[in-house]
Amino acid sequence: MDLHHIAAPGPRPSRRPPPSIEWPGRFSREDRAMDPERSLDEATRTALNESQIIDLTTTGRRTRRPRRIEIFLHNDHGQLFITGMPRADRKRDWIYNIEADPHVIVHMKQSVVVDVPATARVVTDPDERRPLIEAAARRWGRTDVPDMLLHSPLIVLTVDGSVDHQLGL
Repeated sequence: MDLHHIAAPGPRPSRRPPPSIEWPGRFSREDRAMDPERSLDEATRTALNESQIIDLTTTGRRTRRPRRIEIFLHNDHGQLFITGMPRADRKRDWIYNIEADPHVIVHMKQSVVVDVPATARVVTDPDERRPLIEAAARRWGRTDVPDMLLHSPLIVLTVDGSVDHQLGL
C-alpha cells in the first residue's frame, strides 16, 4: 500500500480565499458593459453568424465569481442560442447563474478570438422553444426532439451594444 496518498486526519483546508482577497479576472457589470458607441467589427459579426464551439462566462449566483464553460453556440436565422443535451435529473448550474444574472460573456475562439458581452434569457415557453430545439436537433443529427423539448436547457442571447441590437444580434 502506498502511504503517500493517505490524507492526514482533520478538516480539509478550504479552497476559497478569505472574502478580502480579490480574484484575478473577476469582473463587474461595469467591466462587462460594452461602450454604446462601439460596434462589433465585421469579422466578429460574421463569426457570430456561424454555429460554433465557444466559452461562456456567467456569474456564479452565490459566489458572484466568473464561471466559464465550453459549450456550443447556435445561430438559426440570426437568432443566437445555446442548448444542451437533455437531462431530466437536474438543472445545469449555468442556467441557475443566468437566472440570477443574465449578463454573460461569449468568448469566441475559432475564426476570431474575441470576448463579446451579451444578455442571456432562459427560454421556457414551449412554442418559443420548439423551433430552436428542432434546429439544434437537426444540426446534431438527433431524433429525440420531444425529450429535448422537455429536458434540454435553452437560452437565447442578445449581443450588448446599441448598434448590434438594431442589427438583430
